[in-house]
Amino acid sequence: MTACAIEPAAESDNGDAPRAECTITADGSYAARLALNGDCWFPERWTLDGPEPYAVPLPAHQPEEPGTEVQPMGDGRVLIRRPTDGRHVFSLLYPTGPGTGELPLGAVQCPEEGARLRLLPPAPGGDKAYALAVGRRSSAVWLVAGGAFGPEQVAQVPGRCSGGVWLDRGGRMLALDRESGGRTKAVVVDLGRGGEVSPLLQIADGSDDRLLLADPDSGLLLIRSDAPSPGQERLGWGVLGSTLPVRFPECLRMAECAVTPFAIQPGQVLTPESCGVALRIAGPVGSWVGVWRPAERRVRHLPAPEGWLAGAGLWTRDGVLQLPYATREVRCGVARVGLPSPEEGPEAEPESRSSTAVEKEPPGPVAPRPVPLQQAPLGGLVTK
Repeated sequence: MTACAIEPAAESDNGDAPRAECTITADGSYAARLALNGDCWFPERWTLDGPEPYAVPLPAHQPEEPGTEVQPMGDGRVLIRRPTDGRHVFSLLYPTGPGTGELPLGAVQCPEEGARLRLLPPAPGGDKAYALAVGRRSSAVWLVAGGAFGPEQVAQVPGRCSGGVWLDRGGRMLALDRESGGRTKAVVVDLGRGGEVSPLLQIADGSDDRLLLADPDSGLLLIRSDAPSPGQERLGWGVLGSTLPVRFPECLRMAECAVTPFAIQPGQVLTPESCGVALRIAGPVGSWVGVWRPAERRVRHLPAPEGWLAGAGLWTRDGVLQLPYATREVRCGVARVGLPSPEEGPEAEPESRSSTAVEKEPPGPVAPRPVPLQQAPLGGLVTK
C-alpha cells in the first residue's frame, strides 16, 4: 500500500526548488505559476479568457518554500501544494482586495521513505483536482480539491506510476504509466468505478509504452515507445478505439534534440489526423516550437516567443496556438500562432508502425470506456 493518510492542515518544507512552469486549466480560462520577485517565489494567477490576459499575484504572508506546486481551478482560485516533513498541505488561494485569501483543505501524509506526491494535470471541468502519491510497490490517486470532506484517496494502483493524462471530458478516465516487472505500460484508472484499473498500451511484450497526450474529442493519442527501436524511445501516434496501427513518423526523430508534445488541437471529432500538435523541441542551441499534424510529412519549426514558459500552451478549436510568456516588459503575455493549412494530402510518410490486431470491443458499463489498445489497434509490432 502507498503509505499516505489524511491529516488536518500545515505549512512549509524543503525539497526540490520551485519551478517557474505554467499550468493551464483544461478549458484554457486560467493559468497559474510560481513567479519570482527577487529571491522570493509567490503564486500568480493568469486570466486568459478575456480580451487581454492579465496576472493577479497571490502572495502568502511569507515566500513559498522549495517543492511547492500550484494549479489553477475553473473558478479562478489557485490550488497550492506545500510539502513539509512527509506531509503535503493543500489550500485554495484567491484574491481579497489588496491581500490573498486562503482556504485550507487539509493534508496528505506520506511517511513511507522514498514516497513522492505531485499534482496531476488539471482535470476537465475545473472543479476538482487530483494528486498522485507513489510508494515502493503501489501508487494512489488522491482527490485533493473538490471533495466533500478534504483529501480523499480514490484509487490504488499496484506498481509505481508516473505521467497522468485525462482521456475524457468528464474527468473520469485517467491514464497513468505504470512500471511493473521491469517494463512501463500505460493503464487506465476508472475513477467512476472505484479506481478500477485496465490496460491501455501494449505495443510489444518487451517494450516500454507511455502515453504523453490525448485529445478526448478525436481520440488522438501521442505515445512514446521503444517498440520500433529497442533501447531507443520514439514518438508515435494512434487513435483510441481505432483499427489503425500506431505510427512512428520519421519527421519526429530529430538528432540531438528532445521532442515533447504539449498540446493537441481540440474539436476535430472525426478527423484526428488533421489535429494540430504542438511540440517543444530542445536542442544544443536552445528550445523552440514545432507544429505538426499526423497527416503531414514534416514538422514546421517556429521560434518561441521571448520569455516563453517553455512547454506551456494550448490550441483553440479553430487552430490558433497560444503560448504564454513573461518578460521584464510584459508580465503576462500570450503569443498567438495560426496553424498553417496542410500543404500535403493525408498520405503519410514511410513510418514504423504496429500491426493491426482487431477484436470486437468488449462490453462495458454505460459510461464510455477506452478500448484496451493491446486488444484493438496497437497489438503486436511490425516495422517497415
